[in-house]
Amino acid sequence: MTISKKGFGLAVIGSQWGDEGKGKIVHTLAEQSDLVVRFQGGHNAGHTVVTDGRKFKLHLVPSGVIAGKRSLIGAGVVIDPRALKREIEELAANGIRITPRVLGIDYRASIIMPWHPALDEAREKRGAMFGAAVAAAKKSAAGVIGTTKRGIGPAYEDRAARVGLVFADLIDATTLREKVFALHHYEQRVLHSLHCGLAESPERIYAEYATLGREFALFACDAASEASDAVSGGARVLFEGAQGTFLDVSFGTYPFVTSSNTIAGGACVGAGVPPRAITRVEGVAKAYTTRVGNGPFPTELFDAIGRHLQEKGAEIGTSTGRRRRCGWLDATMLRRAHQLNGFDGLHLTKLDVLDGLRELKIAVAHEVHGKQVREFPIGVRDALRARPVYETLRGFANVDWKKVVREGKKKGFGALPSEALAYVRRIEALAGVPVISVSVGPRREDIVFAKN
Repeated sequence: MTISKKGFGLAVIGSQWGDEGKGKIVHTLAEQSDLVVRFQGGHNAGHTVVTDGRKFKLHLVPSGVIAGKRSLIGAGVVIDPRALKREIEELAANGIRITPRVLGIDYRASIIMPWHPALDEAREKRGAMFGAAVAAAKKSAAGVIGTTKRGIGPAYEDRAARVGLVFADLIDATTLREKVFALHHYEQRVLHSLHCGLAESPERIYAEYATLGREFALFACDAASEASDAVSGGARVLFEGAQGTFLDVSFGTYPFVTSSNTIAGGACVGAGVPPRAITRVEGVAKAYTTRVGNGPFPTELFDAIGRHLQEKGAEIGTSTGRRRRCGWLDATMLRRAHQLNGFDGLHLTKLDVLDGLRELKIAVAHEVHGKQVREFPIGVRDALRARPVYETLRGFANVDWKKVVREGKKKGFGALPSEALAYVRRIEALAGVPVISVSVGPRREDIVFAKN
C-alpha cells in the first residue's frame, strides 16, 4: 500500500485487545509519511519494531522515530516523565537519538505523577471495586481488571476531574511546585483510605520533576496545530493508536478496558484535529487472538494449540512482561471493530505462527443464553458466558516464509500457500474488510502486500 502524496491523514488502529503488531505496521507506513502522531494511552502500550537486525521496544515515543520522522505525542496521551526519560535513553543506547527536531510533546498532554501508580496498585490489591460485579460471574479472580499498575487510569481520572498536571505544568517550575504540594496532601489522604501511602515527600517529588521538566522543555509544542496544519498543507500524517478497539473505554469489554478511546474517532480528540483530517483508517489484527490481563475471551485456548500460539508467537507483553492469553481468531470482533472504526483495509500479522496446525478455526458467531448471535456480545456477563461457533479451514505446514516474502514482492498474496491464502480470503469475507498486507515474520521486512 502506498500513502497518497497529497494531504492525507491515516489512522492505524488495533482491531482486537491490543498487541496486534501495530508498531511494525506504523514503522513501515511512517517511511512514506511526513509526520507521525500518537493520540492516546500511555506507557502501558508496547510496540515492538524489528528492523535491520535490531529490536526496539517503544511505549510512549511514537514508532515514527525509528524511521527518523517528525513524531508528536498528542494531548490525549498520559506521560510518565520518568518512563519517558528511560525510553529516550534506551533508544539512544541503540543508536536512535531523540532530539526536539524529531519529537514534540503537546503542552496539554497529562502527566502521570508518583501517586498514580500507587493508587492503581492499591485498587488492584483491593479487588478493583469496579470489577466486583464481574467477580460474581465466577469468571475472573477477585474481580481484578489486570491493569499494568502504571497509573494510567488514575491519571485520566484526574484529567476528567480537572485537577491533574499537564505537560505545560511540568515545564513551569512555579506551577509545578504549587500543584505538587497541593495534590500530594490530597492524594496521600486517598491512599491512606486504601490502607497504603506514598513514601516520597512532596519536596523530593518536586525536585525530581522540576529537573525532568527542564530536560523536556525543548520538546514542548502545540501538536494539535502542527498536525492540523500539516494535513491542510498537503503533508502525509500518520495517526498512531495504542492498545486495541476492544480496550476502548466506551466500546470495549468494559470494565476490562483501558482508560481512553482507542478507536479511530479518538484520533481526532487525542491529536486535536478535525474529523476530515482523517482520510483513511486501517486496522491491524493478528491471525489469531491474544489478550493480556483479565476479562472475557470466548475463543481462548488452554490446550496444546494454545501453547503452540503462545510459544511460537513469543506472546509476552512488551510493556508488562506477562504471558498473553491465546485463542482462535474471532471474526465477530473484527466485524464490530470495522463497525466502530470504518476500516478501509486490514493488516493481518503473525500468519506464520499458524504454520504447523492441521486445522484452523475462526469464530463466526457465539451462543449466548441458548441463542446464536453473529455479533460480539456487548455486555461483559454475556461475553463471559459466550460459547464460540467455529468454522474450520485446512491448515498449512513447513512453509518457506522467506521465499514467500521474496516472491511476494512481485506476486503479492499470490506468493502465499493456497491454504494460507484461503484463510486470508475467508477473514476478508467474514470481517467485510479487504486484507491489504500479511506479516509472516518478526522483521519489519517480513510483510507481503496485496498489491505491489
